[in-house]
Amino acid sequence: MRSVLLLLLFCPLLAQAQVVAGGKVPCGQRQVKGNAGELPNPALFYSGVIVWADAGQVKHASQNGCMDFEKGISMQADAVFELASVSKQFTAMIIMMLQEKGLLKYDDLVSRYLRIPYKDITIRHLLTHTSGLPDYQAIMDAHWDKSKVAGNPEIVRYLRKYAPPALFVPGEKYEYSNTGYVLLASIAEKVTNKDFIALCREWIFLPLGMNDTDIRTPAEKQLLSRMTRGHIYVPSRGGYMPADSFASSNYTIWLGRRKGPGRISSTATDLLAWDQALYTDRLVSAATLGEAFSPMQLNDGTFSNYGFGWDLTQDSIAGRIVSHNGDNPGYKTIIVRFIDRKQTLILLCNNASMQFDTILQTMQERIIKNVIRSRQY
Repeated sequence: MRSVLLLLLFCPLLAQAQVVAGGKVPCGQRQVKGNAGELPNPALFYSGVIVWADAGQVKHASQNGCMDFEKGISMQADAVFELASVSKQFTAMIIMMLQEKGLLKYDDLVSRYLRIPYKDITIRHLLTHTSGLPDYQAIMDAHWDKSKVAGNPEIVRYLRKYAPPALFVPGEKYEYSNTGYVLLASIAEKVTNKDFIALCREWIFLPLGMNDTDIRTPAEKQLLSRMTRGHIYVPSRGGYMPADSFASSNYTIWLGRRKGPGRISSTATDLLAWDQALYTDRLVSAATLGEAFSPMQLNDGTFSNYGFGWDLTQDSIAGRIVSHNGDNPGYKTIIVRFIDRKQTLILLCNNASMQFDTILQTMQERIIKNVIRSRQY
């Protein structure tokens, strides 16, 4: 009965997506029209997977749209998506595991491990986006030969070579930094003498049975039949186009060996396995996880709303909520964990849908109002 009620609650949100991507209009068709003429703005249509779980048990799961619009391949429940910055929580976990193994400390200076032209930055600053580091992508965009593919060694080398000024004193404030997570992956490689990808596989993905999760090369993605392709709606073309066909998106190619801030691809099922492991000590202790889910105290004594790879919020009904979103060309992703109630919400989208935030907000509100609040009575 509960599954039926939830389906009735969520279906209105997906009605438009089902009209565009369902039987009425073949997946991948560029001209989106119906019997009554032009359908509602197809840029609003959601292509992707949505999962809500209660204590690890799936209560709602749906898939809509296309894994590949050009090839007309319909979305599957086990489709693989680029996670983009949702990847950062895995990078943070590797660092937490290294700390528990005694191979580093959160308050170690980054300069102990890497040669960078910035002082007084600690590993904790990197984890919590309070380092003040400049944007590595801007540096690489200005100076890198884009006929070549860059990775972490090249990024660190260019930070040293061009040394743009720091944005602020470490610990002064929170400011999201992909650069910090590149450095975290490089530190992990330094202290273990292992490739970061191998660390993720050996320490997280394989032990948790996350068999569809990996950091993949473009060639590996092409061989994966369930790999989605990111798309962007182009009004002048009357349909969805692959996001990587635009010059503004080609950084994913010439920065294709970067590790730490993104590049993990996964499924909703694997993310749910990850979510459930975070309620146990399979990877790290409860005390270590507690620190990951705690805000960073800034220099002035105030606190940010970010832990180790997680955004932190507090709801008067649901309690503590930890989440992280991701945004790559054509992709929008998020995992939301109501950790005091063991509720999990996962949205993986491959058409940069303008409906994404509306679906997210509405589903969160309905979970809180119609499920969590009911438990109090």
